[in-house]
Amino acid sequence: MELIPTYSVLSNPVPDEHGDIYVLFSGESQTKPSHVIGPKVYDFYLMHHILSGTGTFTYAGAVHELQAGQTFLIHPDQLISYASSEDNPWRYRWIAFEGARAAGLVAGAGLDTVVPIIDTGKNPRIGVLFHSIQRSFRIGGPATSLRATGYLHLLFAEFGSAQHGEDAASQQRGSDSEMLTSQVIRYLSTQYAEPISIENMAETLGYNRAYLSRIFKQQTGITPVTFLLKLRIDKAHLLLRERLELTIEQIAASVGFQDPLYFSKQFRRLYGQSPTAYREAMKLL
Repeated sequence: MELIPTYSVLSNPVPDEHGDIYVLFSGESQTKPSHVIGPKVYDFYLMHHILSGTGTFTYAGAVHELQAGQTFLIHPDQLISYASSEDNPWRYRWIAFEGARAAGLVAGAGLDTVVPIIDTGKNPRIGVLFHSIQRSFRIGGPATSLRATGYLHLLFAEFGSAQHGEDAASQQRGSDSEMLTSQVIRYLSTQYAEPISIENMAETLGYNRAYLSRIFKQQTGITPVTFLLKLRIDKAHLLLRERLELTIEQIAASVGFQDPLYFSKQFRRLYGQSPTAYREAMKLL
C-alpha cells in the first residue's frame, strides 16, 4: 500500500495572557521517506510523539534511533535535527509550549536530562492526549487555552508515571520498603500531636503491624514507636525553647502526651534533664 504524506497544524486561538504555561500549537504528520528537519534551533519547547515508523533524533551531537511509542523533546535554543527513515518513515504528533512553569513540568517528567527521550511503550493515552490538544484548537472557544493546558498536564502526568514505573521495575522490592517507610514517616510527622497508636496507623495504611514495624526498623534502625517518641520529644524541645509562654503541661499536650509526668520522664531520658531545667538553662543563654 502506497504511503501518502500528510501534514496538519493548528495554533492556539486564545492569546497567552498569563505566561504560566501556554500551548502554542499542535500538529500531526505522516512524513515522507527521509524527511529531514534541521539542524536548527527553536525558542520554545517542541515535543514529538511517534505513532509509527522509525527515524533518528540528533541532540547534543548524539544520534538516537527512535520508533513508535517514544517521545522526544526539543529544548529551547538547542541545536537539533531529526529525520524519518527511508523505508519506514515516521508518523507523529507534536506540541509546542512555553511559559514560566514549562521547565518544571519537563523536569518532573524526567525530560530535562542529557537525553530528552521517554519510552511509553504501547500506552495509548499519550497519542490521545496529543490529539486532544489539537482537537481543542479546532473546536475553539474562550476555554480553549485552559483545556489545552489541562491536557498538557495530563500528558506530563503520564510521562511521570512511566518514569516511576521504570524505576520500580529495576528495584521493586527495595522501592516497596522505602515507600512504606516514607509513608510511615509522613504519617507520624503530621499526626504526632494526636493520640495515635502504631496499630491504628498500620490499619490506616493497610499493613499488618508486625510487618510494618519490621520493614521500618530495617530501613531506619529504630522501631516506629521509638521514632514517634523521639519525634514528639524533639518537637517539645523546640517549643520549650521558643514558646516560653506555654506551660509544661501545654507543651506536653501539644506534642501528643496526655500525661505530663510521662512526658517529663521521657524528656529526661533522652536529654538528661527535666523539661523545666532545660527551659531555665535556655533562659540563661
